Amino acid sequence: MKQRRTSLKDLAEELGVSIATVSRALRNSHEVGEEMKAKVKVLAKRLNYRPNPFAQSLRKKTPRVIGVIVPNLVTHYYASVLDGIEDYASCFGYSVISSNSHESHEREEKAVENFISMHVDGIIACLAQDTVDYGHYLQLHDMGIPVVFFARTCLPDMFSQVVANGDEAAQEATSHLIGAGSRRIAFIGGPNHLDMVKRRKHGYLEALREHHLPIDRELVWCGRIDFDEARNATVRLLQSEKRPDAILAFNDILTYAAFDAIKTCGLSIPNDVAIIGFTDGDSAAFVTPKLTAIMDQANEQGRKSCELLLRHIKGDQHIYKEIVPMILKIRESSEKH
Repeated sequence: MKQRRTSLKDLAEELGVSIATVSRALRNSHEVGEEMKAKVKVLAKRLNYRPNPFAQSLRKKTPRVIGVIVPNLVTHYYASVLDGIEDYASCFGYSVISSNSHESHEREEKAVENFISMHVDGIIACLAQDTVDYGHYLQLHDMGIPVVFFARTCLPDMFSQVVANGDEAAQEATSHLIGAGSRRIAFIGGPNHLDMVKRRKHGYLEALREHHLPIDRELVWCGRIDFDEARNATVRLLQSEKRPDAILAFNDILTYAAFDAIKTCGLSIPNDVAIIGFTDGDSAAFVTPKLTAIMDQANEQGRKSCELLLRHIKGDQHIYKEIVPMILKIRESSEKH
């Protein structure tokens, strides 16, 4: 059950003092003695009291606000997800506040803290690639604050999630590359601990097994989601003795890193190296050659995530797992001539 948030009145009653005294103590006012300040702060921490910055301006109207945490707001995918969230939320009178973790666990934790302090009604989140400790989300669960994850998720027994069928999409894309004549297909992925990476890599490997192609570990690179790092890793692969003749890339950042690496090495796309990337951006149709892409339907993922969150805010405690199918859009970069 959702726990009621601790108020100034609760602290005052516990200590047997006035609300004004508690408020002054928390503001370090000279009107309150040091001993009382210490008592108030210890109790506030124990009862997980958070000040509400909207309290004075919105005394008569409770704000309807949800928080959204994304790893990289400047990418087309996350911008599209946020657009879907805002679209759906506005239909039900909710405002959206977004926070960019910049792929940092520390900044993700800070975003959660800020949202708690702002008394948001619920949170939609996608994990930063650095996040392996989920304590800040366990805290939200204990406080009864609704959370829905999308794309990169955790704690599936506790929180609803919206994901794509990345495994099936990767298997379909790899099979397409094989059918188009590729035999040494590389996978350029993100950190192995991310469930999103695991699903897509699994689909890639399943396609190789299905077509009786050997699995070469040297063709699988999983590292940081960083353009320069992925580009350098791809260049090394392409300059190796047994270079790949095709690449499947995990997301838009790694896709364009690999695309640039192929060009840098003076190789032809798709005749020397074919490429398919997971990307929802319009730019895939404007590069040369036009990029075969696995489309995320990011906007729909955002709408679904918001729909589930509003259900939880209204009291629905069922744990949902929604799967939004991806779409393989075949263009010029994947079929050898």
